[in-house]
Amino acid sequence: MIQIETDRLILRELQLSDEDRFYLMDSNPEVVKFIEPVKNREQVLMNIKSVQAQYKENGIGRWAVIEKESGLFIGWSGFKYYKDGVNNHSNYYDLGYRFIPEYWGKGYATETCVAWMKYGFENFNKNEFYATTHIDHKASKNVLEKVGFKYIETFDDEGDLTDWLKVTKEDWMKLNQTIYF
Repeated sequence: MIQIETDRLILRELQLSDEDRFYLMDSNPEVVKFIEPVKNREQVLMNIKSVQAQYKENGIGRWAVIEKESGLFIGWSGFKYYKDGVNNHSNYYDLGYRFIPEYWGKGYATETCVAWMKYGFENFNKNEFYATTHIDHKASKNVLEKVGFKYIETFDDEGDLTDWLKVTKEDWMKLNQTIYF
C-alpha cells in the first residue's frame, strides 16, 4: 500500500477500520459546522466505501491521517478528482482536509497539505490544483493560503457561498523551492 510520511504523520488510504474515529470526527458539530453531519455509523461506512471507489476509479481520493506518536486516526486529507463540473470547472484535483478538533491548531492540516502538494506536482501531470472552503471558514482558508493557494473568486455552491482557490506549480515551486526542491 502506498503511503506518505511526514515528520509527525502517516497518510494512507482510508480503511473500514477507521470507522470509529471517522464517526467521532464527522458527527462532531464543530467539525461539520459548514457541511451536513453524519447521522449514524452506516453513513460513515458508506462514505469510506465511496472514497475507496474513488481510489479504484481515479487513482486518488482523500486519505486517512495517522498521528505517528499515538497511532490514531486524526482526520483525513488529500486530493479528490472531480470529473463533473463545479464552479464551471471539470477534470480537476481538489485538495481538502478534515480533522478531529483536539488536533486543530497543531499544524497538521498545513503539514498534510504540503505533503500532498509535493506528491501531486511530482506524480500528476497537472500544473495547478484547486481547493474550496466556505467563506466563513477562515481557518481553512488560512491553511490553504499558507501553502500557496490564491483566492480566485466566491461562488454559490448549492446555496453556500464558497471561496475558490488555486495554486500553480510555478507558484508552489517559488514558495517551496528552498525546502522541497
